[in-house]
Amino acid sequence: MVKSLTAIGIAAAILIGLSLFEWNFVRTEFADFGEEISSLYDKAEAETATVEDARVIQTRWEDRKSRLHVWIPHNDVNKIDDFMSEAVRLIAEKNYALALPKLEVLLHLSSCLPDTYKPALENIL
Repeated sequence: MVKSLTAIGIAAAILIGLSLFEWNFVRTEFADFGEEISSLYDKAEAETATVEDARVIQTRWEDRKSRLHVWIPHNDVNKIDDFMSEAVRLIAEKNYALALPKLEVLLHLSSCLPDTYKPALENIL
């Protein structure tokens, strides 16, 4: 009986530890991504953003994506891929008025997606 309770306690501790690690990892990755998108948004708003600026952030996202695929569903990654690609293309065309809403969506996703992986009661039930 004691062995079973110990095994259950160890398994619960591992699950809690992994869920806290997952949430912290996802939160940190999206915080950094959000800062990059925010700086691109500011440049696009001032109409000084270049395609190189956008492609650098897209390349960084591709690198993050390879690490985040382990923790978040493919659909969430695809959403960000789509909006990022559209924003890069619009910035390349210097169509800042249409790029800004795409960047706003990316800002929103970078702030709300990590909370869906937070170990909280609403995410468990």
